[in-house]
Amino acid sequence: MDSIVVTGNGPLAGEIPIAGAKNACLTLMPATLLSDEPLTLTNAPRLSDIRTMTLLLQSLGAEVSTLADGRVLAMSSHGKITQRAEYDIVRKMRASILVLGPLLAREGYAEVSLPGGCAIGARPVDLHLKALEAMGAEMDLRDGYVHAKAPAGGLRGGIVEFPFVSVGATENALMAATLAKGTTVLKNAAREPEIVDLARCLRAMGAQIEGEGSPEITIQGVDRLGGATHAVVTDRIELGTYMLAPAICGGEVTCLGGKIELVEAFCEKLDAAGIAVEETEAGLKVARRNGRVSAVDVTTEPFPGFPTDLQAQMMALLCTAEGVSVLEEKIFENRFMHAPELMRMGAQIDVHGGTATVTGVERLRGAPVMATDLRASVSLILAGLAAEGETVVNRVYHLDRGYENVEDKLSAVGARIERVAET
Repeated sequence: MDSIVVTGNGPLAGEIPIAGAKNACLTLMPATLLSDEPLTLTNAPRLSDIRTMTLLLQSLGAEVSTLADGRVLAMSSHGKITQRAEYDIVRKMRASILVLGPLLAREGYAEVSLPGGCAIGARPVDLHLKALEAMGAEMDLRDGYVHAKAPAGGLRGGIVEFPFVSVGATENALMAATLAKGTTVLKNAAREPEIVDLARCLRAMGAQIEGEGSPEITIQGVDRLGGATHAVVTDRIELGTYMLAPAICGGEVTCLGGKIELVEAFCEKLDAAGIAVEETEAGLKVARRNGRVSAVDVTTEPFPGFPTDLQAQMMALLCTAEGVSVLEEKIFENRFMHAPELMRMGAQIDVHGGTATVTGVERLRGAPVMATDLRASVSLILAGLAAEGETVVNRVYHLDRGYENVEDKLSAVGARIERVAET
């Protein structure tokens, strides 16, 4: 099992290219099941989760080819489509549930394994199922599978009101509604950039959608969708992660392709902490102002609030801030598992339920630490950049699910970081 070794060595300088969004790409890929014409995605990230979704789609009968050194995904579902998504693939990634809506809308029937557990919380799929039931589907959960059946004549439009914001359920319902008969209205819908990106792609395929990016999305169903070529939106979580690198250890870095509109709430907290962010034609230029960063309080919220997927990385920054910071996690339970590992490096963190109080120290110390999930793994790498001595981050297989060539990108701006393969 590989490890990442980081040695703190001061300020960074240069440019870091930001990849296409993993979460957007994982949502866009199942959209190929809605049409028998080709769907091509450009600016695709090269990640293990993308490979897992590729395998799932291929198991269902879709053709998926990787072009341009992995940056382009050429997909087609013109042949016979299998209606059953098997456990052996679905268990590897929760985003696999996103094939349910497209399969049901196109085939009228779907059997999809319930996804496996998640290290950062239960994340149940009941909202996905209730949304599809509002379009007339019948759901039966047995033997670990969702057995979904559309009414005669296919799904029909309906009112879907989510009791709380769910990105995945909004995505599943949005895709299914494009082929439903009549009008579907999604209320209390997620507003994330990934939702907007999906709507734009579906519209390019011929869908009739209004209101994406707002809490209410209206979809007028069509008889069929066509093909399209669509560029995956910039990954706002990778963007925010690399913006924190110069914030933590000084210097100036430009994150290529970044836009403030993707991370506005995050930028507000960086400004309060003493980090300057400037939008340029190339991307976002980030530099720490004079001295130590200042403590700030952070509460995670659905978009456009502070992203839960940047909470661990922000905690790494605040470990060396001047003062006391309070981080409140309102999206997922169990999302402070990185705190004990940061404490091994000398951080002062007190966790009570969904709240973590961080008392900044002048300097962290390098130590062997263990990654517990995707975002926790990169938070430990960021902490290592600011630590005295050597930090060894173990179990970094999580990292490859969401960050492409992290050691190469950070090395290019002056970080001392390397991947060490298991011997």
